[in-house]
Amino acid sequence: MPTGTLLIIDDEARLRQLLAQVLELEGYTVLQAPDAHRGLELLQQHADDVLLVISDVKLPDGHGVDLLPRYKAAAPDAEVVLLTAFGTIPDGVKAMKLGAFDYLTKGDFEQQLVVVVDRAAEKARLRKRVAELERRVGQQYRFESMIGDSAELKRVQKLAQQVAPTDSTVLLEGPTGSGKELFAQAIHQASGRKGKAFVAVNCSAFPKDLLESELFGYKKGAFTGALTDKKGLLEEANGGTLFLDEIGELELNVQAKFLRVLEMQQFTKLGDTKPTKVNVRLVAATNRNLKQEADEGRFRPDLYYRLSVFVINVPPLKDRPADVPPLAHHFLQYFAAKLSKRLPGLEPECLALLQRYPWPGNVRELKNVLERAAILSPAGEPLAADFLPDEFHALGRPVKPGANAADESLRAMEARHIAKLMSELEGNKPDVAKRLGIGLTTLYRKLQEYGLEA
Repeated sequence: MPTGTLLIIDDEARLRQLLAQVLELEGYTVLQAPDAHRGLELLQQHADDVLLVISDVKLPDGHGVDLLPRYKAAAPDAEVVLLTAFGTIPDGVKAMKLGAFDYLTKGDFEQQLVVVVDRAAEKARLRKRVAELERRVGQQYRFESMIGDSAELKRVQKLAQQVAPTDSTVLLEGPTGSGKELFAQAIHQASGRKGKAFVAVNCSAFPKDLLESELFGYKKGAFTGALTDKKGLLEEANGGTLFLDEIGELELNVQAKFLRVLEMQQFTKLGDTKPTKVNVRLVAATNRNLKQEADEGRFRPDLYYRLSVFVINVPPLKDRPADVPPLAHHFLQYFAAKLSKRLPGLEPECLALLQRYPWPGNVRELKNVLERAAILSPAGEPLAADFLPDEFHALGRPVKPGANAADESLRAMEARHIAKLMSELEGNKPDVAKRLGIGLTTLYRKLQEYGLEA
């Protein structure tokens, strides 16, 4: 059964109450107002809840068609249906141009009212869901939401924040998995284009003979199989931001067409004779040295210089080890929630190994490692080093600089303490692990390591 709040504005009390009764039987909550003044008051008070305004055209204090912009301003996500005793074509046309969902004549609307209301309410619900998703995406990709406190990350964030409000082309350089797309999203969300499309294209994901048609689109008959006109990704990004990841993969002929986009904000589709104008902001990314590629003839120098207006080097994770702990805790919490499993943090040894690892796959690899470990780790226990992949254990136990003999002394003390607890608690391993503040699996490993396991 439909749910949601509707607002009926009509000076005919009897008709208003009849409509309310019908729609309440359909499951809606109905607000009523006898005139435009009271209707606008109610709409402003319930703007977040109202899905649909049903307004008479002829009101004591206004004309419904002229009031449409005020209804839309008070509740932008709500739809409006206008009712009139004597419909006219000019009024109907004007109402639809101003954004009315429908324009019904009172004499014959009874049969179609519920259908129209359900369709309008569903459209409003969809708009509200989209707005909520956009709000969440905006929060997710804000610079403030980036995880890490290292000086290297803060330096890059500051550069990106400075260029974001402009329309300048940005080139993000850095190894695969270092978070270049996250920076591109954050730049878009901090720009004046944030309400428009963010279109991301991985240039290495398309066969090279298809990438041109995907980017620029084509006209019907441009080649065998082009049965209809196709809008390219450049047009999809019109008004917004186009993010070209791995731009070094572009073929030289496509690079030439893209140079024209940057210079003229226009391009010619395959099979077309007229240029198509667009208004896009380009953010590109690469894991290559494009300057060297340009010097060696594998990338157009003129395109490189247009792309490199504002270059940001995103550092690899190995160059910012201080960001590993907050990232690890974030991913662990994320996967714990996803798996519906309580995982209270990471054991110190596990965290130390994560910080010592060189992370050739960068943040993406860290996320994958934490997902695997979260799946393997028992619920209710801190994440232990045992659940890290084998390459982490090849690093050896973390040892502080200059620890050597002192470290061995500490190991001996730890072994004696575990042996003492095992004796006191009569070999009850869960109780011993609890007293030590470590996971049960870690206790088993330490017992084996120190030769204390019978």
